[in-house]
Amino acid sequence: MRKQKKLNYTALVFIGTLMTIVSLTSCSTQVKSNQESSQERIDTGFVVAEPDSYDSADTAVLVEKNIDDKTVTFLNLELGRRYTLSFDGTTGLYDKYKESISLEQIKKGDIVDITFLKNKKHLTTMQLSPQAWRYDNVERYEVNTVRREVSIGSEIYKLTDNTQYLSGGRSIEFMDLNAADILSFQGIGNNILSVNVEKGHGYLRLVNDENFVGGWIEIGQLQIQRITEDMLLTVAEGSYQVNISHNGGGGTKNVVINRNEETTLDIGDLEVAEVKTGMVLFSLNPSSAELYIDGTKTDASVPVTLEYGIHQLIARATGYKSITQYIRVGQESAGIDIVLDAVNEDDEEESSSTTTSSEADTATNYYKVYVDAPEEVEVYLDGNYVGISPCSFRKSAGSHVITLRKTGYETRSYTVQVDEENKDITYSFVDLLSSGTEASASETSTDGQ
Repeated sequence: MRKQKKLNYTALVFIGTLMTIVSLTSCSTQVKSNQESSQERIDTGFVVAEPDSYDSADTAVLVEKNIDDKTVTFLNLELGRRYTLSFDGTTGLYDKYKESISLEQIKKGDIVDITFLKNKKHLTTMQLSPQAWRYDNVERYEVNTVRREVSIGSEIYKLTDNTQYLSGGRSIEFMDLNAADILSFQGIGNNILSVNVEKGHGYLRLVNDENFVGGWIEIGQLQIQRITEDMLLTVAEGSYQVNISHNGGGGTKNVVINRNEETTLDIGDLEVAEVKTGMVLFSLNPSSAELYIDGTKTDASVPVTLEYGIHQLIARATGYKSITQYIRVGQESAGIDIVLDAVNEDDEEESSSTTTSSEADTATNYYKVYVDAPEEVEVYLDGNYVGISPCSFRKSAGSHVITLRKTGYETRSYTVQVDEENKDITYSFVDLLSSGTEASASETSTDGQ
């Protein structure tokens, strides 16, 4: 009996001790829980961004990446406003198929769909937009600077006020683009939102060319142009075979053009041949068409004597599309057939404006294009030397390339659209940068007078 009481007492002590431990544990847990709740209520200003943690979304153009600061800058497509977000290891980066990629694979100018925490300015995800299209390394395109349109194949796209232009990883202006450039385009729907220069342009100058002025220069398959004194040609970067011809003489040389650099080509050692001529008989359809050879009106009803080499032909007739082409005379006699196509209603206005422009060229009084700034630089129009600025040249409607050059400074070229208005026009460009100075975005302004 006494033994049983002892056992009961021991059991009660054990149960009491156990309850005490449970009670202390519960109190400790409650205190810890209260501490955590207190900590959660404290706003430290730090938010751990987890996957899919965002409160805002946008489709934008990536305009800047700063790896050191871990920030990216975007351009909103609707408002045209820029904003910067931070990124870290929690930021998800994807291609248009939602496959993970690195930040290096997303380039400036890319159109992206993003999600982010607006208040914290933190980027949650960035994906190459599935709704965006792109054309890479386009060589053949046409830019209408007046209508702000670009023709790529059979498609016509619009340039917007927010379209971004890039070259070598830096922002440039629309006027910095050149017809010699190879471009990549990105956009959504009918709008082009970014243009990137994949292959830019440099400059070619001929030296010791006195015996070939008036002849022709062919640069690969890209361009052909009459040789003038002190010419400076804008050429797409790359390696080319250059053919020089004049009066049956000339020859071929190789040249390498680097982006934004001037290359000189010495042609003083090429053959200067005696003048040779050939007889060319032209057949025109319609027979009423007018024929111009090297800018001079020519009677096509009889054989025409032409010097060996390249010659420019222009044939035109009322109600037909004009033709401009080049021929190479290299034998004693040859025959050439020229057939003009009839114009339709859409072509009539263009034909009319061309005729008007041609008549204006022959007038005694003509309007001028002035280049006022920067001062004391060489000015070239479509590769031909004009003079030292401030200077002027005859106004001719259409797209032209104005090139500015000065020893010790970076050569710059601008594509301009000269209007058909009966008045002078003035261009003022930004100062040239010293050679070796990193170029910034140009700020070019034009003022009509």
